[in-house]
Amino acid sequence: MMRLYSETEVVARVEGLTVARLRAFVAADCVRPSEAEGEVGYAEADLARLALAAELAQDFDLDPDASAMVLGLVDQIHGLRHALRRLGDAVGAEPEEIRTRVRLRLREPAGG
Repeated sequence: MMRLYSETEVVARVEGLTVARLRAFVAADCVRPSEAEGEVGYAEADLARLALAAELAQDFDLDPDASAMVLGLVDQIHGLRHALRRLGDAVGAEPEEIRTRVRLRLREPAGG
């Protein structure tokens, strides 16, 4: 079973987080509480996101909506890194002739 943390537990575990700020981050869609076996709370991954959101808010004076935008960009970067890794694995599995052609193509100037 996935461990869920209550609001009180999250605020105690995440530095710089208050109940009001947690609720503002939820309203801004930085995180979404999970439900498991009738229990509503926050997963470990949510705690990590909330720690980053709280750090961004404190260090850069970001409001919850701006923090949500930054977290969305981080999510996109993570997704792109995963897709690029998969593409590299797929190209690496191709015969040498194909890999060489791909390497040569990547050396060409963009748009050319």
